[in-house]
Amino acid sequence: MNIRAFAAKIIYDVVTYGRSLNDVLSDSLMQVKDPRDRALLQAICYGVCRWYFKLNAYTQLLLEKPLKKKDFDIQALLLVGLYQLIDMRIPDYAAITETVSATKYFKKIWAKGLVNGVLRQYQRRADELKKTIESMKDFSRKSEQAQIDSFEVIYSHPKWMIEKLQQEYPDDWEAILNANNQHPPFALRINQQRLTREEYVKKLSGMNFQIIPETQSGIILTDALDVEELPGFLEGEISVQDGAAQLAAELLLLESHHRVLDACAAPGGKTAHILEQQPTIDCIAVDHDPVRLTSVTDNLARLKLSATCVAADVADTQNWWDGKLFDRILLDAPCSATGVVRRHPDIKLLRQAEDIDKLADTQLRLLNALWPLLKPSGILLYATCSIFPEENVKVLQKFMADHPDVKEEKIVESWGKDCQVGKQILPGMHGMDGFYFARLRK
Repeated sequence: MNIRAFAAKIIYDVVTYGRSLNDVLSDSLMQVKDPRDRALLQAICYGVCRWYFKLNAYTQLLLEKPLKKKDFDIQALLLVGLYQLIDMRIPDYAAITETVSATKYFKKIWAKGLVNGVLRQYQRRADELKKTIESMKDFSRKSEQAQIDSFEVIYSHPKWMIEKLQQEYPDDWEAILNANNQHPPFALRINQQRLTREEYVKKLSGMNFQIIPETQSGIILTDALDVEELPGFLEGEISVQDGAAQLAAELLLLESHHRVLDACAAPGGKTAHILEQQPTIDCIAVDHDPVRLTSVTDNLARLKLSATCVAADVADTQNWWDGKLFDRILLDAPCSATGVVRRHPDIKLLRQAEDIDKLADTQLRLLNALWPLLKPSGILLYATCSIFPEENVKVLQKFMADHPDVKEEKIVESWGKDCQVGKQILPGMHGMDGFYFARLRK
């Protein structure tokens, strides 16, 4: 199948059916054998999601009239074609030819001329159109499909998210939006059970890297590459993990005899890091999704680490808990993931404003369910990759108001922003993803 048709079908599924880009793309990549085609498909899909609102504005400037809702597959193909012309180093003739050729897979004969006409019109008018987009200040145009909002186009984020960030972070909102539109750094965590960070970087032989000073074992490679090409990956010396996520295991203050619960554990990066910190602990990793739980077991197997992995709703403790209290609990709570938009740009298309309150209810339910499982003087570390206070500080304040045996143990570190409860890292801060942490002592 034509790679551009594949990409348009993936974008169609994400936007129309609300499917995760990672899930849809994983299904499609299994059908693409050539590594170069796989890389191209991934680059196009992530790029279109990252710049969806801006690309959509281009199509509405170029089309004589908006496409009907039933023809969103062709709209998606136009986005794929425009992204190649605007942001990729593919020769224009190849991008146009292959994208026009992709129309036959959608069995709409009329679309061939339309796609060819729109892409060639962009080619002729590129400078003019770019100036229109870049100078957009008060541009709004109604159509059957949408209203183009100037801020949505300029920052390529949904309007509700922009407005919420302006409200919550009046001094930082623009930096957050710009950080979200950047490609994420290629961050690694060194398995210090095998070797030190200093010992590992000696193996990089000419690769450009930088230390993540806020972490004990993190580095960033300037150039991303296939993980299996990295020295020591197959031997379990390193894992791919953002610097902010690496802080979780460090904040748990683990000791060798501890019994630890990693709630909502998949895909297992934090589980593995917990065991790298203290390999002799008794670690229980719980996740509600049995399929995603396999990634935890796969990660642990590569690193030669061991944990008890349980597929269950962690809040339904009667169905999985053996009654023995935990010294440490890591609750990496389900959240809006608004701190990791640069890694998952489809969040801009999938998340809705009304999701935030629903997620906060889930987070509070999990806290209430897990707190009784913690030993006196034990620590529960609450973590999210959200940057909205409703999912972080406000959840903790509600929880602490109802539990007099909760005491916040302040996180005294140079990174992040201090909150009324916990600490917040904003996207791009210290080169990291957006993350929130609060450490609670019983």
